[in-house]
Amino acid sequence: MTATTTSPAAVGEVPSFDVTLRIRRYDPDAATPEAFWEEFTVSAHGTDRVLDAMHKVKWDLDGSLTFRRSCAHGICGSDAMRINGRNRLACKTLLKDLDPSKPITIEPIKGLPVVKDLVVDMEPFFASYREVMPFLIAGKNAPTKERLQSAEERARFDDTTKCILCAACTTSCPVFWTDGQYFGPAAIVNAHRFIFDSRDEGAAQRLEILNDKEGVWRCRTTFNCTDACPRGIEVTKAIAEVKKAMITRAF
Repeated sequence: MTATTTSPAAVGEVPSFDVTLRIRRYDPDAATPEAFWEEFTVSAHGTDRVLDAMHKVKWDLDGSLTFRRSCAHGICGSDAMRINGRNRLACKTLLKDLDPSKPITIEPIKGLPVVKDLVVDMEPFFASYREVMPFLIAGKNAPTKERLQSAEERARFDDTTKCILCAACTTSCPVFWTDGQYFGPAAIVNAHRFIFDSRDEGAAQRLEILNDKEGVWRCRTTFNCTDACPRGIEVTKAIAEVKKAMITRAF
């Protein structure tokens, strides 16, 4: 038997259309290093992602356009940016979901220093992450057998294991924008992941760190962080659970 294939033309090709990207640009090495908006128009399909359109700009129109991206599948979190006023991953945002008949605005996530164009300095974000000790603290001596954990114990913190450190939640937070000392939602989420891990012995220490005036008590429960999370983590709920554990010392 001979296999046969059907060409796209035979079944009808998906029509393309022009889409305009309005991108916030910034070059620290320019003669006058001030941010400005620049528009690019490319041909695309509704099922293309914003990242696809940005690649067309970089590869075909302006190679100086600078942004982070890696896996392009919503796993690495490197291409978090502000799209039409909301924090999203460019690799997960479809053009058809944005009304491509209007210019799509793209700018860097807020609250972190801009390095160039859409690239921000992530060090302040990771400094807060490191401060909450995001690793298992399970005694001085190695166990002689596997540390067992029930399904119920695992479910207690399963949601917060999904974090990919994209910073979308933290940089959507109004408190983070205005208070450079606030830990931010992502750091608290990653503390939650270990505070409620039955195998961990560092919960009290992490809670003491987060009890600082710039810790969980700075959260104003606006739910911006939950809305921004590309992994669907209930960020505001996790922060509330950390607050409760801090008061009751039950974890």
